[in-house]
Amino acid sequence: MSLQGAAILQVIPHLGAGGAERTTIEVAEALKAAGAIPIVASVGGRLEGELGRVGGELIRIDSLATKNPLQVWLNAGVLAKIARERGVTLIHARSRAPGWSAYWAAKRMKLPFVTTYHGVYNAKSGLKRWYNSVMARGDRVIANSDYTAAHVRQQHPDAASRIVTIHRGVDIARFSPEAVNEVRRASLRKAWRLDEQSGAVILLPARMTGWKGHREAIAAAGLLAKQQPEARWSLVFVGDHQGRLDYVAELAELISQHGVDARVRMAGHCDDMPAALALSDIVIAPSSEPEAFGRVAAEAGAMGVPAVGSAIGAQGEIIVDGETGLIVPPRDPAALAAAMERLLAMDRTGRNAMGGKARVRIGERFTTSALQKATLAVYEGLMDRSK
Repeated sequence: MSLQGAAILQVIPHLGAGGAERTTIEVAEALKAAGAIPIVASVGGRLEGELGRVGGELIRIDSLATKNPLQVWLNAGVLAKIARERGVTLIHARSRAPGWSAYWAAKRMKLPFVTTYHGVYNAKSGLKRWYNSVMARGDRVIANSDYTAAHVRQQHPDAASRIVTIHRGVDIARFSPEAVNEVRRASLRKAWRLDEQSGAVILLPARMTGWKGHREAIAAAGLLAKQQPEARWSLVFVGDHQGRLDYVAELAELISQHGVDARVRMAGHCDDMPAALALSDIVIAPSSEPEAFGRVAAEAGAMGVPAVGSAIGAQGEIIVDGETGLIVPPRDPAALAAAMERLLAMDRTGRNAMGGKARVRIGERFTTSALQKATLAVYEGLMDRSK
């Protein structure tokens, strides 16, 4: 069935800078190109402008991020009304609390319902497992990696036949070394206070939250600095603190304790991640909890930069250990330091060779266009079935 003229409603609490939000924009772009009407219900956020630029429409629902059960139920009525008035033909939920609202709205309107597991939801009680279960109630349940798909099958066996694995994708036109000019690199080099003495740039791009591995990275930097005091390198943290000022203060104290004040920089949010990666020699993603996909490793690979990732979650689907990057145990600063030392010892030629293999792998397996094509195929199949 053609998507021409079909109104597709995606439901997500916020439009910030995360992976779920970015995928929402990418699917809206593909829907517009296919002649469909892409609608997003959300509180809104930083990516609103991008949604508008790709032809998507934002319907702002300020209560959509709430977990209050009564409001979640009331939001179902709001979404059902939008679906009725706008002639929506399919609803796609991307988060749990608004997912329940979307699920009840789809039931009320007898519409196909799609969910995407963007993360792995832990369940320590029966109530929490039931709360999580809405993301397994879609007519199709999209998992963003093989790791996520296995988790859904384990937690919600009844959904096994409805799971479709669609890996997150990288926009390889945007994340391309050729697309980043020297002006953009120089702007970031100045912002990060890097000069010729700064040496190789090791980048940790992630929001400032404990499980992303900043503590382990600082400890690894301390070990590396002691082992090779004359080596020239700098470690840069790029990411929004999202109000976690106590955590930022803790990291600043750790940087001093490990004696790497001159080597480690906390650069804050970056609007130009392709340039940030282009300026980097090594990218690290030492997450202490499983990554459901591994966007950092994928974007680094697209830019031809070798990445170091944790041996948990889906990063092993992105990185081929020893070929396109390195995999290390989580919560292990010594192993992380050894991986960083290994890549630094390769020199630029060796790192470029490894990064080149990473770039080929990402281009073959993990692109935005592949994600868009597969997601629209899910929509078309369900719409055909509902005719």
